[in-house]
Order: sequence, then structure tokens, then C-alpha cells
Amino acid sequence: MKPIVKKREILRCTNGYTETTEDIIVTEFPVTVKINGKELVTMVCTPEYMEDMVIGYLASEGIIRCYEDIKEIWVQEKEGYVHVETDKLNPYYQNFQNKRYITSCCGTSRQGFVFVNDALMAKKMNKIRVTLSTNQCFRLMKDLQNSATTFQDTGGVHNAALCNGDGLILSRMDIGRHNALDKIYGYCLRNKITIGEKIIVFSGRISSEILLKVSKIGCEVVLSKSAPTELALQLAEELRITTVGFIRNQSLNIYTCPERIKISSLV
Repeated sequence: MKPIVKKREILRCTNGYTETTEDIIVTEFPVTVKINGKELVTMVCTPEYMEDMVIGYLASEGIIRCYEDIKEIWVQEKEGYVHVETDKLNPYYQNFQNKRYITSCCGTSRQGFVFVNDALMAKKMNKIRVTLSTNQCFRLMKDLQNSATTFQDTGGVHNAALCNGDGLILSRMDIGRHNALDKIYGYCLRNKITIGEKIIVFSGRISSEILLKVSKIGCEVVLSKSAPTELALQLAEELRITTVGFIRNQSLNIYTCPERIKISSLV
């Protein structure tokens, strides 16, 4: 397996004082996904859990419907390939793999637009299956930060976790925000983990692409220590996803669908 981090000699300058020291640097690894021998996409990622990342990517893009659609998947790490064999490609993908159409997300009138596969794959969360307190939000964010050892060493990766109200179930990191979520989704599909009553905790900004990824995974709550974008919040309102951001120092912002969050006193 290729290394996730490498040590490098650097020159560090602090308050006018300069010293030569050793730093830990996160690595990048380009990997090309091939489906039935044809190149689909090249992704730059942290070189671990690559099979899960590809499974999650293919499912969230609607290229496959479920893990069972894959006959075989294997990694050629030295060559930089992940091979996928399937005879159950989504007919939509087969017909439109070389075309990119833009549509409104959910058929309603708004100024934001996404690609048609996003509109087809996005799940609207009409039911409330998950509720949690603000104290639980703080604890889950702290759990994510405590698990983020590579970030603590390098400052160069994003972290995401699948959780319930009691704590982290599964956490993944990657240099790419989307990759971290795809690794979680792929693992859940491969291991038949039910996602519907779970929560996504995320280290980075909640962009429209991240919000759509959360929707495709099937989670109705996303927590982040960072900010959302306006388009992400428009999508969250349409898709009925609860977004909570700026979870820091016993403070948080509830942006959409606050009915899933119960305000609790500090403990």
C-alpha cells in the first residue's frame, strides 16, 4: 500500500527565528476508474479504502444502483487503476455518459441548478427519523476531531463520519471532501449498513455538492464545524435536510429544518 503521509525536511520561520526541521506531509494518489475496461474518471485521493471510494462514487452518481450490481472490483495500485466489472450498468448512464444536462434540482422554481443525475439521485427527507440534542452535536463533533489523527499530523485532509446519537460508527479521511463521503457510502453499501437513521459529521464547508452527496447517501442531518453556502441551504430546504454548522466552543448554527435538533443546556 502506498504511504498516506511522508516526512520532509523543511525550513520553519517563527517570530524571526529560522530552523530546519522535519514535517509530516499528506500524499496524493491519482487513480483512474475503469468500468468494463473503459476509462470513466480519474480521481485524486488519499490511497486507502479506494474500493469503497469507487463503490460510493458509482452509487452516488447513479452509475450503479447497489453493490450487488458489481460483479468484480479490484485495485491495481502500482498502475493507478481501479477496475470494475458489471453487466448491470444503469440504463441512464449508458445513454447519457457522454452528455451533461443541467436541470432544476427537484422540479421547483429556484435559481440554483444541478446536473440531471443529481436531480435523479437526490433523496427528499420528508420523514423525521433522527432527532438529537445540541449537546449531542457538540459531542459528535468532538469525537470526529479526536479521530482525525492524520489531520492533526498534517492539517491536509478532510474528515467525515457516519454516526448515531451515541457516537461515531465509521470515520474516513481524504484529501478530497467528496472522497471521504464516498468511502463511507461505499463501505455501508458493501457491508449492508442501514443509513437512514444515521448522521453525517463533516469537517469541511457544506457546499451544494456536499449537501447533494449527503442526500444521495440518504442521511437527513449533516453537522459541520464550518460554514454552508447559500446554494447548499436552498437545496437543504428543498430536500428537507437539517444542516448545522460552525459547531465550535459550545456554539452552533442551525440553518435548515431545526425540528430535528433539541436545544439543551450546557453540561
